[in-house]
Amino acid sequence: MKQEISILGCGWLGFPLAVSLVNKGYAIKGSTTSVSKLENLKSEGIIPFLIDLNNLDNNIQQFLSSEILIISVTSKNIDFKKLIQEIEKSEIKKVLFISSISVYNNTNQVVTEETPTNNSELNKIEDLFKLNNTFQTTIIRFGGLFGYDRKPGNFFPQNKIVENPEGFINFIHRNDCVRIIELVVSKNIWNEILNACAESHPTRRNFFTNENLKLGKEIPLFNEHSTNEYKIISVEKLKSMLDFNFEYSDLMNIK
Repeated sequence: MKQEISILGCGWLGFPLAVSLVNKGYAIKGSTTSVSKLENLKSEGIIPFLIDLNNLDNNIQQFLSSEILIISVTSKNIDFKKLIQEIEKSEIKKVLFISSISVYNNTNQVVTEETPTNNSELNKIEDLFKLNNTFQTTIIRFGGLFGYDRKPGNFFPQNKIVENPEGFINFIHRNDCVRIIELVVSKNIWNEILNACAESHPTRRNFFTNENLKLGKEIPLFNEHSTNEYKIISVEKLKSMLDFNFEYSDLMNIK
């Protein structure tokens, strides 16, 4: 019998993840907030669900009839307490929560999973899952996501001044994100926090200049009076625990 996984949020990251997991033999339930996307999910072998997290209805329990739940929603302006109440009543035993390195302050230092986090709303949401004993939770804190149609050279509008030019980049390609999530599932890595971004950390000046030139755009404008606050995310724990090698490790040499 195929292992069942529910993916809450089949968007820019969740959809290719769902497709990849289907191709690897998992039974995948996928949610969307758009009726027009239901047929697209179905065509890829994903069991489609229309889920509104701000108005949970009876089909949420059918969606949660899996062993594993992957939460990949971009909006964090959701009543996660209600969602957790539904998870507690469901068959879900393991939750993988997609978070962000924004829970760490800029300390001008290397940041590990042991580094204290800030008091942001995202950190409070993480705590709701970490402190729940009904299911096991692993949290992946991704760096800035890029790849395919999401090109860093388009991240700043023309004439937008880029702050902290001598600060450092903590980005990760979508392909690596998908592989990391799949390894957490296949290796049964639960009750962990993992930082995830590429191993290289070019300066914002070098990286965005390089990315703009790739697209034939002008070199960005930089605030030369910035304080250049930054953080450098360590991924040593992730590499060791998952035995992981990045496909897109060197951010300055990506085609």
